[in-house]
Amino acid sequence: MHWRMSSAIVHRLLIALLVGINAITWAPGQELDPPNFVLIVIDDIGYGDLGIYGNKTHNTPNIDQLGTEGMIFTDFHSNGAVCSPTRAALMTGQYQQRTNVEHAIGFTMDEGMPLHKRTIPEYLSDAGYISAVFGKWHLGHVSLFGPNDQGFDVSYTSNNTPDYHTHISRIGETDWYKDQQLKDEPGYLTHLVTKYSTAFIKETRGQPFFLFISHLAAHFPFQGPDDPAHRTEGKIWHQSKYGPLPESEYKRAYKDMIEAVDESVGEVVQALEETGLRDNTLIFITSDNGAYSWVGSNEPYRGEKGSLFEGGHRVPAIANWPGHIPAGMVCHETTMTMDLAPTFVALAGLSVDPANSDPFDGADLSHVLLKEEPLKERPLIWHFKNPYVNSFAYAVRDKDWKLLMEGDTKYLFNLRMDSMEQSNLITQYPERAKEMERLYEGWESSVFGD
Repeated sequence: MHWRMSSAIVHRLLIALLVGINAITWAPGQELDPPNFVLIVIDDIGYGDLGIYGNKTHNTPNIDQLGTEGMIFTDFHSNGAVCSPTRAALMTGQYQQRTNVEHAIGFTMDEGMPLHKRTIPEYLSDAGYISAVFGKWHLGHVSLFGPNDQGFDVSYTSNNTPDYHTHISRIGETDWYKDQQLKDEPGYLTHLVTKYSTAFIKETRGQPFFLFISHLAAHFPFQGPDDPAHRTEGKIWHQSKYGPLPESEYKRAYKDMIEAVDESVGEVVQALEETGLRDNTLIFITSDNGAYSWVGSNEPYRGEKGSLFEGGHRVPAIANWPGHIPAGMVCHETTMTMDLAPTFVALAGLSVDPANSDPFDGADLSHVLLKEEPLKERPLIWHFKNPYVNSFAYAVRDKDWKLLMEGDTKYLFNLRMDSMEQSNLITQYPERAKEMERLYEGWESSVFGD
C-alpha cells in the first residue's frame, strides 16, 4: 500500500527544508527534534474503562504498558460531554463554541465545522508534516466538511458510527469514505482503522507525520469482532441503534470492542518499532467524552456521557514518548482536549502569530510533559446545548472548585474534598458561587459577544 505524495505535500516539505524546522530549545545546549504525533481517540470510554485506571474486567495490556512507561493524567477532560464538540475543540485548539459545534452532529448535510477554521494538520503542514486520519470524523458530512478539506492528506473515515461489519449508518446508507469519496470495503471497522494506520506509518517514514487514529469503538452499535452484522442498506435503524444483540450482551460486546482497540494499539506500537520511529514519536491516548454508565465505567465519578458531572467529561489520558517523558509519571494538572493542538504545534517547533490566526484557547502542555512543570492557573468552561432532548447545562472549573448548572439546579463542589460531587455547597459558599458565575459570564461574552 502506497500513499502518493501530492504536489502540495512536496511543496510543504521543500518549504520546511528551506526555512528549517525549528528544534525545541529548553535550555542552552538542549534541543529536541520535532516528533511524529500519533493521537488515538477511543470513542465513548470512561475514566474507569482501562486497566491502568483500575478496571478489572477489560484487558488492555498494550494501553496499560504505554501508561506505565509514560505519563497518565488524573484530571484530563474532554471539551464536550458528547462527540462532535470535543472533536471540534481537539482539531482547532479552541472552545467548540467558536466553531458553532455545540452538540453531536446528526445525519445531515447542513451542519459541520467551518472550513476556514485552522486545524492541527494545517498548522503542522507549515513544518512539513504529512497528516492522516482513520476512523470516525463526526465534524460534518465527510463529503462536504471532510478531513481532506481540513488539512489531512490521507483519510479513511465514517461520518458517525455505522454497523462495524456492514458499514451501514442508522439511516441506511453506506458510511465509509476514502479521501471524502464513498468507498466501501469488507472488514470490521477497528481492524480497517488498524490496517490503514500501520500502513501509513510504514509508508511515510522519513517524513514527519501526524496520525489521528479516531477509533469508532466503543460507541454503539455494540458489536465485537465476532458478533453478527446487523444493518442493511435502505432501512432506518434508529429503533435498533444499539445493534443486533440482546441488552444482556451489551457489556460483553463493549469489553470485546475495547480489547480490539487495545490490540490495535499494540499493532501501531509494533509498526513504529519496526520502522525505527518509536523513539521519535509521541503517542497520546484519550476519549472524546465519558461512557454510558450502563455499559462502561466512569468510576469513581458521578455522571455519564451527556452530563456535565465529572463522569461525563473527566476521561483517561496517556502520553508516551520514550526518552523524553519519564516512565511512571502521574500528572494531576487540570487539562483539556483543546490543549492538544497548541501542544503539538509547540513540539513541532512552530510558533503561531495571533494576528494571522485565531488564537488558541487551549494551553501548551509541552513543559508539563517534558519538564513536569505546573500549568498557569486558568478557569475552564463547559457549555452544552442538546437540541435532541432540549436541555442546557454549563460548568465552570476554577482550581478545586466547580460550579455546575444542570437540570435547572445549580451545584457548587469542592473537588479536592469531594471528587464524587456528593455535597452541594451552593448555600454555604454563595460568594464563591457568584465569583464563578462571573467567570462564566465573562467567558460567554468573550465567545458569543455581547
